[in-house]
Amino acid sequence: MAKALDGKVIIVTGAGRGIGREIALLAAREGAKLVVNDPGVASDGSGTDAAPAEQVVEEIKKEGGTAVANFETVAEAIPASKIVKQAVDTYGKLDGVVNNAGILRDAIFHRMSIDAFEQVIKVHLMGTFYVSHAAARLFREQESGSFVHFTSTSGLIGNFGQANYAAAKLGIVGLSKSIALDMQRFNVRSNCVSPFAWSRLIGTIPTETEAEKARVARMQQMGPEKIAPLSVYLLGDAAKDVSGQIFAVRMNEIFLMGQSRPIRSVHRDGGWTCESLAEHGMPALKGSFYKLDRSADIFNWDPV
Repeated sequence: MAKALDGKVIIVTGAGRGIGREIALLAAREGAKLVVNDPGVASDGSGTDAAPAEQVVEEIKKEGGTAVANFETVAEAIPASKIVKQAVDTYGKLDGVVNNAGILRDAIFHRMSIDAFEQVIKVHLMGTFYVSHAAARLFREQESGSFVHFTSTSGLIGNFGQANYAAAKLGIVGLSKSIALDMQRFNVRSNCVSPFAWSRLIGTIPTETEAEKARVARMQQMGPEKIAPLSVYLLGDAAKDVSGQIFAVRMNEIFLMGQSRPIRSVHRDGGWTCESLAEHGMPALKGSFYKLDRSADIFNWDPV
């Protein structure tokens, strides 16, 4: 059978470990030439280490694939653009981008520092924008290309202590949809993947209560390799009619996630006042209010 990404050039950010590593390895096995980007930072974004990206490149080469390492940060525009430049300089083209790079700096909202909020936004949301923006010009010229962006149920649904991460990840959803709309006429696709998988970042979740310990134990069963097939599929020509969508992957389950649409409405001749809203408008809508759910409240059964 033909390989899903035969001859394609793919960038995977944050590819030195975890989900990004598994995507890079599978993409290479499916025939892609890789730019393995990872500055090797700690889970909070501190430090640098060339080893993770270099190790993935070596692993790809040992399997007969083609890859180069890249150590630029996605959190600044010029370094991020150099990732795209390296792909073109090395291979002569670019066909797909996986925006996977990320850090965590969790804190309850009233205790979250401005720096913690800004740094997470810079890596996740701005990083996704910077790399995508640099690649978009190439994709427009060649009239083809695919983006796979990583979001999270922390933004799609909610979670404690992750205002920075949730804001970034939900922002990525809006960015992806806008890219899909703006670049559809150039045959450029953009989709989001929300992963459930044990990783270095998930390893920072507190485990103080028995419920938290049980939740983490369940998540440890979900390997990052389970996220790779859908991500690689979305990069290939077989997914040419898939764009603007949000998928969640949990073990062997794939979910098509909803997007914001009206679910209930009220109207009043002559318009509303604060009094009529209190007496009529809000009580009529309350039956359809969303609860303050967390991701674990919605995905409350064991993974399959």
